Amino acid sequence: MTELLRPALASPEDPAPRAGAGTADLNLLRTFLAVHRAGSFTAAAPALGLSQPTVTTQIRALEKHTGHQLFERRPRGVVPTAYAQGLAARVAGALDTLAAIDDGACAAGGRAAPVRLAGPSELLCTRLLPAIAPLVAEGVQVRLTQGATDDLLEELREGRHDLVITTRRPRGRALEVFSLADEEHLLVAAPTWAKRLPPEQDRLCEALREVPLVGCTEDMPIVRRYWRTVFGRQQPPIGPALTVPSLHDVTAAVVRGAGYSVLPRTLCAEHLATGRLVPLDDPCDGPLNTLFLVRRPGAVTAADVLRVRDALRADAACWDEPRSSTVR
Repeated sequence: MTELLRPALASPEDPAPRAGAGTADLNLLRTFLAVHRAGSFTAAAPALGLSQPTVTTQIRALEKHTGHQLFERRPRGVVPTAYAQGLAARVAGALDTLAAIDDGACAAGGRAAPVRLAGPSELLCTRLLPAIAPLVAEGVQVRLTQGATDDLLEELREGRHDLVITTRRPRGRALEVFSLADEEHLLVAAPTWAKRLPPEQDRLCEALREVPLVGCTEDMPIVRRYWRTVFGRQQPPIGPALTVPSLHDVTAAVVRGAGYSVLPRTLCAEHLATGRLVPLDDPCDGPLNTLFLVRRPGAVTAADVLRVRDALRADAACWDEPRSSTVR
């Protein structure tokens, strides 16, 4: 494979490969491709299992070998030169094919590496686990992590995750991003509260003064967004009576009659179907939150990563249907 890749080190203007290439060329090219896809030496290092200084040393060695600068340093990472863009196009296919062969050999000799999947905590039990459970039963290993979007994206670039579900579209040409689903947010309460409230939207807004509000934080970004979008007001009339650590806890509290809140449909679909929660309003233009599925640079050929990715995308088409919930 090294001999097959060596001609790719030459630029179109200088097609003769340079002398002195040894067996280290393959490792240098792997490091180069990881940096090209990650956008920084720091992010590529953990994905390669190397230290950042080692990555820097290998890139310098490849630059010396080719006689071309590969990356321009910027405040937030590196930008590939024109030569590096061409080199990446010439070697990526061969390196990815080799990685696929290595993955196959590992699978034949033992279990494949676990797929590292991360996303918002409120989706783990209600959506992610049901989507990947059949794959786990077939032998796919998965390591599931929860977290906030900004943290998970940074960890993805550092190579700590293979797939991440985010609540906003990330930047970066090297990232493979899919629009997964539009998550609708609903104003809900238990039936005992819903019966006391008027159906008219203008009266409902004021009547909610008498109903306790349940949220995750004092600033209540989800609730305030609903008020701005639907009622044209900056915030609800009264702040939260109860704050809890997660949207799962909000759901549990509202189901048990603590008050009202704004929840993603994916989280409360089963409770709506069984009547334990009731939508208090039915706006034509309620707030939507688009979820994205992001794949790590370099996780292109891992078969189990692709299987998990495809299972999540297929399952997302059914996210408006009820799913079993852990809240009873």
